[in-house]
Amino acid sequence: MQAVVKTRRGPGGEVKTVPTPVPGDDEVLVRVRASSVCGTDVHLWVWNPWAEARVRKIPLVLGHELSGEVVQVGRAVTSLAVGDHVSAETHIVDGTCYQCRTGRMHICENVQVLGVDHDGVFAEFAVLPERNAWKNDPALAPEIASVQEPLGNAVHSLLPEETDEDLAGRRVLVTGCGPIGLMAIAAAKTFGAETVVATEVNPLRAGLARRMGADAVLDPTAGGAPIAERVREASGGRGVDVALEMSGHPASLQLVFEALTAGGRVSLLGLFDRPATLDVDNALVLKAARVQGIFGRRMFTTWYQVKSLLARPAFREKVAEIITHRVPIPEVGRAMELIASMQAAKVSLEAKW
Repeated sequence: MQAVVKTRRGPGGEVKTVPTPVPGDDEVLVRVRASSVCGTDVHLWVWNPWAEARVRKIPLVLGHELSGEVVQVGRAVTSLAVGDHVSAETHIVDGTCYQCRTGRMHICENVQVLGVDHDGVFAEFAVLPERNAWKNDPALAPEIASVQEPLGNAVHSLLPEETDEDLAGRRVLVTGCGPIGLMAIAAAKTFGAETVVATEVNPLRAGLARRMGADAVLDPTAGGAPIAERVREASGGRGVDVALEMSGHPASLQLVFEALTAGGRVSLLGLFDRPATLDVDNALVLKAARVQGIFGRRMFTTWYQVKSLLARPAFREKVAEIITHRVPIPEVGRAMELIASMQAAKVSLEAKW
């Protein structure tokens, strides 16, 4: 088969002919119909310090977001059949550690990630454990089905497992309008948020944030009043009830706590290049702030929530708008450049070899 392979510990990758994988007893072989590019894929492509420290398997087939058709099942597989349309939960877990046995598989202490620790999905075919293959409605467009994994990040940020709060009537801040931030805006409005304020410096993504339903999109680098004051003003003066930090920028870390109303909740999804500082007394303790780290998606509560969202035509249309470019998979280098240069939001890779 053809696949996009990281062949050496350095920038770039190659389209190569490699053996078609063979599924094990508890695995399925999937013909990839569409895949999409994540920020993690860009890190691996440019080979930044995170990639150098994180990746152990070389050569490595890249990619983890996909939709496809099951073409072969292992002899122990019972829940899937040839012809099923599936997407991938990308966290491969052991099922036996303390976290897995207490209902928190998404933070398995031995988690391995598709396209990072295992060969991924930028290929004609991919192997998935049965547990990781999420069965889709066959009518769901392949490019939409392939972005359920990052959409799950957005939903998990809004509805983490440690809270049962209702977003209806809440005021929400989203810092950073990459694809997951944009999905979070659309989901927050669908869940009934009264006001959604977003911060973004890129004009393309700021425009998309407005189309997703953001009530205000603020450029934190613009002059005038401090950004925290502008967020509070845009959210009615009292501050936001829920703040989602999606950018990984140190200034945004400060902002989400400054803009938060007392007793509010912060979800942290963005990853920081280096350790960040925070005034813990005023940001957390005296404000009685609740803070939730977000890693992946709840397996599989979040997937059911995503399925419910995508059953709504209006929501599917918003997700489709976030996919700003469609690129044949052999031109993956162009897709990486579009994202790295912030000329695109989400790039779908078409299975055209």
